[in-house]
Amino acid sequence: MVDLIRALSAERVGRNLERVREQIVVAGRDPATVEILAAVKYLASDQLEALALGGVTVVGENRAQDLVAKVQACPNRFTWDFIGHLQSRKVREILPHVRYIHSVASDSALNQLARHGSDSTEVMIEVNVAGEAGKSGIAPAELPGFLERCTVRVVGLMTMPPLARRPEDNRPHFAALRALAERHDLPQLSMGTSQDYVVALQEGATIVRLGTTLYASTP
Repeated sequence: MVDLIRALSAERVGRNLERVREQIVVAGRDPATVEILAAVKYLASDQLEALALGGVTVVGENRAQDLVAKVQACPNRFTWDFIGHLQSRKVREILPHVRYIHSVASDSALNQLARHGSDSTEVMIEVNVAGEAGKSGIAPAELPGFLERCTVRVVGLMTMPPLARRPEDNRPHFAALRALAERHDLPQLSMGTSQDYVVALQEGATIVRLGTTLYASTP
């Protein structure tokens, strides 16, 4: 069991956030075109205030139950997204609290979105661009049909590439997701985590999902 992150300071978050913004510029991107999403799966609810004071505005949670609890613990401070594996039975529970669900990848989830979504519901489709067995996400070839079956607005694509030895190893996967999004005129690309977000930025990420990079102590 992973221990929750505690004793987080707003000053540390602010410094790390500024470093990420600098990396966005180094990657040749305009910071105004990239959202820095703080992944809070391992962050205790009582640490959320430090994120807000440090300048974080967008956060993402992986688990539906924790999402609801954390929204209630720190109301009206963040834009919330759901970024974890999506259980279709949790769709109804998640929708009232989030801007985007990043991880729609099953027909059962589509059915629940059709039942409980509204004209304002916006989601991303998770694509398994690397074709990893047993991993969430639809195959790239399935995307056109999946988009046709989705009754709510799809704003973009998300991927979780393989755990790589070098960030550069994931460049082909990020490039493939960008090409898919361009082909289907989808503006948002949720890709890149603490291990490889700079490469994701270079390949067009519009949302990077960061944990350790924002929370770790730095010299």
